[in-house]
Amino acid sequence: MEAAARALTPVLRKLGELLAKEYNLENRVKKGVQSLLIELEMMHAVLREVGKVPPDQLQEPVRIWAGKVRDLSCDMEDAVDDFLVRVGEGSGSKPTDMRSRVNKFLKKITTLFGKGKALHQICDAIKEAQDLAKELAELRKKYELDMRSTSNGATIDPRVLALQKDVGELVGLDRTRDELIKTLISEDGSSKEQLKTISIVGVGGLGKTTLTKAVFEKIKSQFDCAAFVPVGQNPDIKKVFKDLLYGLNKGKFNDIHNTARDEKLLMEEISEFLVDKKYLVVIDDIWEEEIWRFINCALCKNKLHSRVITTTRNVSVSKASLSSSDDMIHKMKPLSDEDSQILFHRRIFQSKEKCPEDLQAVSREILKKCGGVPLAIITIASLLVSNQRIKQKEEWMHVHSSMGRGVTEGGIVKDMKRILSLSYYDLPSHLKTCLLYLSIFPEDFEIERDWLIWRWLAEGFIHCDKEETRLFEIGESYFNELMNRSLIQPAEINEEGTVVTCRIHDMVLDLICSLSSEENFISILDNDNWHAPNMQRKSRRLSLHNIKAKVQNHQFDSTSLSKVRTFAVFSPVTCDWLPFLSSFQFLRVLDLGNCGSHKSSSGISLKYVGNLIHLRYLGLRNADVDELPTDIGKLQLLQTLDITNTIIKELPSSVVQLRNLICLCVNYNVRLPKGMGKLKSLEVLNEVGLSSSPHIVKELSHLTEVRTLDVDCYNMDEDLIDILIKSLGKLHKLQNLRIDFGVRLMDRIFESWVPPPNLRCFDSHGLFSPAWFSRLPKWVNSSSLPHLSTLNIEVEELQGDDIQIIGMLPALRFLRLLASRVMGRLVVRADAFPSARCCMLRGFPTAPCLFPPGAMPRVQQFEFEVSASSIASGEVDCGMGHLPSLEHVEVCLEHENSSDEEMETAKAWLRRAAEAHPKRPTVETSMIWYSHLSNLWRNVVPILGDGYVLI
Repeated sequence: MEAAARALTPVLRKLGELLAKEYNLENRVKKGVQSLLIELEMMHAVLREVGKVPPDQLQEPVRIWAGKVRDLSCDMEDAVDDFLVRVGEGSGSKPTDMRSRVNKFLKKITTLFGKGKALHQICDAIKEAQDLAKELAELRKKYELDMRSTSNGATIDPRVLALQKDVGELVGLDRTRDELIKTLISEDGSSKEQLKTISIVGVGGLGKTTLTKAVFEKIKSQFDCAAFVPVGQNPDIKKVFKDLLYGLNKGKFNDIHNTARDEKLLMEEISEFLVDKKYLVVIDDIWEEEIWRFINCALCKNKLHSRVITTTRNVSVSKASLSSSDDMIHKMKPLSDEDSQILFHRRIFQSKEKCPEDLQAVSREILKKCGGVPLAIITIASLLVSNQRIKQKEEWMHVHSSMGRGVTEGGIVKDMKRILSLSYYDLPSHLKTCLLYLSIFPEDFEIERDWLIWRWLAEGFIHCDKEETRLFEIGESYFNELMNRSLIQPAEINEEGTVVTCRIHDMVLDLICSLSSEENFISILDNDNWHAPNMQRKSRRLSLHNIKAKVQNHQFDSTSLSKVRTFAVFSPVTCDWLPFLSSFQFLRVLDLGNCGSHKSSSGISLKYVGNLIHLRYLGLRNADVDELPTDIGKLQLLQTLDITNTIIKELPSSVVQLRNLICLCVNYNVRLPKGMGKLKSLEVLNEVGLSSSPHIVKELSHLTEVRTLDVDCYNMDEDLIDILIKSLGKLHKLQNLRIDFGVRLMDRIFESWVPPPNLRCFDSHGLFSPAWFSRLPKWVNSSSLPHLSTLNIEVEELQGDDIQIIGMLPALRFLRLLASRVMGRLVVRADAFPSARCCMLRGFPTAPCLFPPGAMPRVQQFEFEVSASSIASGEVDCGMGHLPSLEHVEVCLEHENSSDEEMETAKAWLRRAAEAHPKRPTVETSMIWYSHLSNLWRNVVPILGDGYVLI
């Protein structure tokens, strides 16, 4: 029911602005707004209380009443927004806030629109809303609706922040992981020749995927190729096959998702690729035997020690995956009492020993109700921390009493849903909305963090009263809080340790889909079935999943689309239905980035997009679009435009009219129009080619709000370099800079450049060749770059103390350093690299022994280059024990002047060094053979497993 209260919040704010005396509205409009505002404020007060109660604890008439209030609120907000846009939103500079917007345009109403269509529309909308509001008030009184909460009155602090990342997700599973690895591969490194399958079976929340992922990461380097593929409850088998091919070889099958091959061709391609390879394949979360049979037919049954792991909730699926006597089923079991306690206490206290004595008894009672299910333990533990403060015992007791009987073997799905719902109702109102919005994505969909935040922003979910605070940064805090509460899970974490993409556990997705359906928050069309309780109700957000080409046969009509605010497609379809875009009167988010490939017979037409005057987000990434309409400039509220990986060659000149545009992502070869400097609201500008749009060099100086900039200067006219330096010097808010200049231009560009004080990322990695600096720039030092966390730089001549200079950058987490030659002896002190998580040193020989004990205390991934003969002879110490956090090592072994025997000896020493490390990091080796070729080009790309890279 809180959805109704949330829907009222923005309309109350906007109606309040309309009432401000300086706007001088006509009396009839003003009185109507005032009357409506009073009614809605009373409803809002009631709904805030109702929203604290789960829907199943309310009377059915109350739920119906709240739903009608929500619809009224959304309709009224649409009417106000439409009014503001139509009376002049398109002219002038960007309004800074709602008051400025209303003030700027409504002062002109008397003279310009006193009897116009816009004023009549708002009057009619207000009158209709007044009538409905009064009717709803009378309805509540007539039926004496009881809005009281049936809970015991105790509330849980809604703020749970700052949980530690390293919470020991493998508690209780590490022994099982090692046992499975021994079963898959014997201790001496040999194994039986035939294909072997292990199936892991168990109910949701027991950690099947966590366990399997741990096994996969530990042993994948021992195979020629490996892939981890999620399937899910309603899979698109062609996508599963494409995901499998992409995982097996990302280079060869980089464009596989943009092909139109059928299942038969994909199965043949998988089988042919695997015929001569030792492979490891994980097929995660299979629901149906038929799906497994499809996948199994595609896997080549070679005799090269290949291995397959499956996970499922269905015992019959697990049995169906076995094909030989060597195959086995592993049944997941709940955690023991001891392991449950370890996981629970690590999540809250960071160690078992720190649990206060007065909380030990209640923690044991809570754990009994969690039933040894890791997802339940982590979720409940997330409720018991607030602002890095452990909650009081009384609050623990309330959580315990709210859990009901606890998880039982027979009703684990129902019980888990109840436990997860506790976490949902504990969320602040704004986070409830953001979490429910995730139900728009299909099962197992990998959600990009930044694009999720831009969509939240377009939907109006992110608010801030302080003008100096950036809305995107507030969105980041929302995302981080949902992550800390374990309601979303990281899918991809970059080298710096930042979450790039996330996924939703299918049990959490099931919960939020159910809640979203109850509140008519999102309607989903999947295989021609509407997932909504009553399609007579107005759909506000529409998501199309896995429907292939059937969608054009669905009877869309203007009524069902008129109130839609979000329209997203997550399936390749033919696009005959896109003319219905003209039916979207209040669309804010349009995402067509998943509905077609560049190989389709007919592209997507955006003919009607210019009419979507309320549009804030237009996502076309990877879509089959070849041009934007010339009237796109009419989208005066547009904040995000993403045309990455489309076949659009240039932006229309009207783009420069998009004064509210915050995020623009194009391709390096796209020609931008003149006048881009007018887009003064831009904060993100990605993949701009300065050679194709040279006028942008000067116009960059006007984009003073830019925080993220990605430009390619390859083949740029050198006469523009001085202008570019001046433009970059005016971007004082710049935080992330990715720039490619090609060979020998870097020094000239940056010799006089002063980096902005808040620079966090500098990436000069060349696209087509190394972007060399002759020497390490003087501005790379701890005083100039106190906040720099990512440095990707290529230097021709590295001086002995350069690594120490880099190592003293206090915030540096990711380093990629490519050098052509080293002058003198490299020097590193014990206090170097205090924050580093990933360090990649390429183009010059080094080894872990370069870094003394104390340096790099947090580095998890370390990549270096070393002569194989120097390791084999004992000249270089490859011990890693002094790097305490190490998890993964990649080594490029120089083959020149090294025998094959020395190569094998070097590999053996590296393996022994890893095995002697307390964390037993994984080791990958590749070989480089410089031979007589020039050492100028030494940009080595690591290869999984053993292989040769000829440079």
